[in-house]
Amino acid sequence: MQSLLNKKIVLGISGGIAAYKTPELARLLMQEGASVQVVMTEAAQQFVTPVTMQALTGNPVYTSQWDSSIANNMAHIELSRSADVILIAPTSADLMAKLSLGLADDLLSTLCLARDCPLLLAPAMNKQMWEHAATQRSAERLEKDGVTLLGPASGFQACGEVGMGRMLEPTEIAEQVIAFFQKKTLLGKKVLITAGPTFEAIDPVRGITNHSSGKMGFAIARAALEAGAQVHLIAGPCELPTPLETTGKITRTNVVSAKEMHATALANVDYDLFFAVAAVADWGIAKPAKEKMKRQGASTPTIEFVANPDILLDVAKLVKTKGGKPYPYCVGFAAESTDLEKHADEKRKRKGIPMIVGNIGPETFGSDLNQLVIIDASGSKKTAKAEKLHLARQLIGLVAKKI
Repeated sequence: MQSLLNKKIVLGISGGIAAYKTPELARLLMQEGASVQVVMTEAAQQFVTPVTMQALTGNPVYTSQWDSSIANNMAHIELSRSADVILIAPTSADLMAKLSLGLADDLLSTLCLARDCPLLLAPAMNKQMWEHAATQRSAERLEKDGVTLLGPASGFQACGEVGMGRMLEPTEIAEQVIAFFQKKTLLGKKVLITAGPTFEAIDPVRGITNHSSGKMGFAIARAALEAGAQVHLIAGPCELPTPLETTGKITRTNVVSAKEMHATALANVDYDLFFAVAAVADWGIAKPAKEKMKRQGASTPTIEFVANPDILLDVAKLVKTKGGKPYPYCVGFAAESTDLEKHADEKRKRKGIPMIVGNIGPETFGSDLNQLVIIDASGSKKTAKAEKLHLARQLIGLVAKKI
């Protein structure tokens, strides 16, 4: 899946040690299907060469506003008119200040002033430079002017100090560029998602769980963020990174047991959407042992099970009405070994929710691919087998029309 297919990106590079990451960023953007045209400042060329960027992108690199290779000698006009977005990574404190004041004394700054497309900036500088009042004024003014800032992040810096000002990693920038181009169908909405398995302790070292990697739930969290939502992700035990964490629009709460997930989900149900994607253990252990249960020859222990709380059912009981529509709009998930559509629809009706999604086939566990059957009161619809993120975007687009 190429999420930036046919997108034309002008990739600006200003002076800063973080420029060493920009070749990898260009590669990632192109891997997603984008055409990348590089524009460099004079200072940027001290850190990465135009030859490197031309070899990577397959396009000539522009460094001067007086470049006569463009027919009308107006590179600042021609380059911006064909672009879907201008992305500058790294963006130095100097360039941020110039752009915030509308100054234009080289090709890159002139290009930004003459643009008729969105501008994305990935700041990169020493922590004192980022925290300086002048830089903060520049950032505030740029955002008021409709410029999107990607980062910066906090971390170890080339100068040896640690703090805010570090440029986002190329993968993080690429993910945010992809998110920028997605339709904002959930702008201003709040979404609650449960994902992954739960783990029910038998003793301090043993337990029972469900077969779930969490990938589908995390994909839905990312798709919701891309659509403009504020997301709360409640994650059972899994090792997946938090989707689009550097946007600041996602809260992740890690839990272990079904009871912990239930308590977290029910703590605040003031959400527009609830996706119950987690594979929650239906049963817990009545009395978990406080110490490891030792094996006693061939004898086996007797374990008493108790029913765990039903998260989806209890959230559905709290659904209210706003503007004639239910909120949170609840979407359940079902994994069955037989008669998927029949059992899934029975679950939908039993829990009193408007929609349920079934995972087709056991091979979906742990895979990046999935196939879904989406069931509501009007019937069922099967998707083609595809990457989970692609399916998550389809699902978000469908549900957005119902809230």
